[in-house]
Amino acid sequence: MRTRHYLIVDGYNIIGAWPELRALKTTDFAKARDLLIENMAEYQGSTGYQVIVVFDAHLSPGTEKKTKNHRVEVIFTRENETADERIERLVGELKSLDTRIYVATSDSTEQWQIFGKGALRKSARELKNEMGEVEKQIHVSVGERKRQNSSSIHISDEIAEIFERWRRGQK
Repeated sequence: MRTRHYLIVDGYNIIGAWPELRALKTTDFAKARDLLIENMAEYQGSTGYQVIVVFDAHLSPGTEKKTKNHRVEVIFTRENETADERIERLVGELKSLDTRIYVATSDSTEQWQIFGKGALRKSARELKNEMGEVEKQIHVSVGERKRQNSSSIHISDEIAEIFERWRRGQK
């Protein structure tokens, strides 16, 4: 039996805790959300965890809204429901013998709640540190691909310069 891993992210809690997202939300709240989702897509791609980002929408009228963005599931809670309530419900729905669930939040009350339901917690700082490692891995991987894809024909710097001028349309 293969263990499935989930990371459920308290979206606005993480945005408020990561300095670059906190600064961005003051000028462009939607862009801060999008950047968090992009980061979580990188995390998902690197770790293999299924990532679900939950945002509070309890002040907005309407029903719960689910979307997929960069293959990350994004949930805006329904009217009169907090992200914490939705996260707790998700943990209950996903919990089984072959799952391991982590919840990323720095809300200590929420951490105790999800721990009591069988999930593990990641603080905003822990997730930020893990994202730093993911980004390093991505840069190393991209660098290796570039080296692998580079030409195996060795040319002098002078010839490389000529080719570069041609590529730019210069003589």
